[in-house]
Amino acid sequence: MLIVQVQVHVKKDTIDEFIEATVKNATESINEPGIARFDIIQQEDDPEWFTLVEVYKDKNAPVKHKETGHYGQWRKIVEPMMAEPRKSIKYINILPDDSKW
Repeated sequence: MLIVQVQVHVKKDTIDEFIEATVKNATESINEPGIARFDIIQQEDDPEWFTLVEVYKDKNAPVKHKETGHYGQWRKIVEPMMAEPRKSIKYINILPDDSKW
């Protein structure tokens, strides 16, 4: 498993549109065979900050995800909504066991 946390700082006046576009992308992403989870969370004390938690079944799945039409559309839509470039951190899974995802 490869787990990627993507931090996104969104412009205040685009929060609702960002959520709408990101939910659409996540809904389609979880149907990809290489994705185990795709979560969207919003920071409680600073709602302009979001974290996307993407859980991939293997190291090739992120490449395949970025080749999908829905990802390309999401990126095009949300890029101007970002207050700064998004950042990602990659993790390896420890617990639960990969088979439990």
